[in-house]
Amino acid sequence: MRTEEFDYELPESLIAQHPSDKRDEARMMLLDKSTGDIEDKHFFDIIDYLKPGDVLVMNDTRVIPARLFGHREGKDESIEVFLLHNIKGKKWEVLVRPGKKMKIGVEVIFSDELKAKVIDIKEDGNRVVEFTYEGIFNEILDKLGNMPLPPYIKEKLKDPEEYQTVYSKNPGSVAAPTAGLHFTKELLKKIEEKGIKLAFLTLNVGLGTFRPVNEDDITDHKMHSEFYTISQETADIINQAKREGNRVIAVGTTSIRTLESVYKKCGKIQEDSGWTDIFIYPGFEYKVVDAIITNFHLPKSTLIMLVAAFTSKKIILNAYEYAVKEKYRFFSFGDCMFIC
Repeated sequence: MRTEEFDYELPESLIAQHPSDKRDEARMMLLDKSTGDIEDKHFFDIIDYLKPGDVLVMNDTRVIPARLFGHREGKDESIEVFLLHNIKGKKWEVLVRPGKKMKIGVEVIFSDELKAKVIDIKEDGNRVVEFTYEGIFNEILDKLGNMPLPPYIKEKLKDPEEYQTVYSKNPGSVAAPTAGLHFTKELLKKIEEKGIKLAFLTLNVGLGTFRPVNEDDITDHKMHSEFYTISQETADIINQAKREGNRVIAVGTTSIRTLESVYKKCGKIQEDSGWTDIFIYPGFEYKVVDAIITNFHLPKSTLIMLVAAFTSKKIILNAYEYAVKEKYRFFSFGDCMFIC
């Protein structure tokens, strides 16, 4: 299967630069996964298409202000350190710019309370650094760090919380699970009152989520790894829904990857944590997820391949063509689809 088969034309004007004024007023495409039939709705209409007993599975990760700017001692030039993931304790894998300045042993000073020393250089050029600081690391990050917006968003946020879901809880991501950005606390309350259950898991979204597939044959693509955790409480909610014939609805591709990874690993949904590099593309057989809430994804990305696997490549590309024609807003702050 060729990567170019998942390409589509997107006018730059349709790439959303900011969220909707009200999160749940974003547009929502209702897409029949079997027929490809389309209806135009708004996200607040989602409640009309959820049934008592359904389970919404959401990723409660929280985006950290992962971009830090500092300097080497006695030097004026700026050094950018982009946090990728915590290895253990004060050790992190990071991207650095300019890389040629960041040799093993070099120390970067961000402030009087935060420094980092390069202790290893990985094969891909990423650095491993060890931080030294006084106090609580996440509190220091909140003060010194910058929100790592995707490269296609050029405008600054009015409020960093715009790039967090209203249910974000566990810090660790460098990108938001953007399908969840459409929910408000009020809408979630109405959903629960209707008898729909909410279940939470955590997958720390990595920088690889923005990387396109560069190989001609998609099976040659090497997926990035991301760390996930699913609790026994969430597993119990999902398993009960399955036993009773109710739907498991994944909010976003990160929830999908976690659920299908756990099933692939364990043969069922159970309490688990670990790293996943699952690559879902047409031909994949979904074992857990019955419906999907998802945003519109980049051309030739692993994410558009993932949703195509849930329906078909033809249905998804037709839906994207319709979305462009009808001027839906795309990507992180854009509109969404409910595929059911």
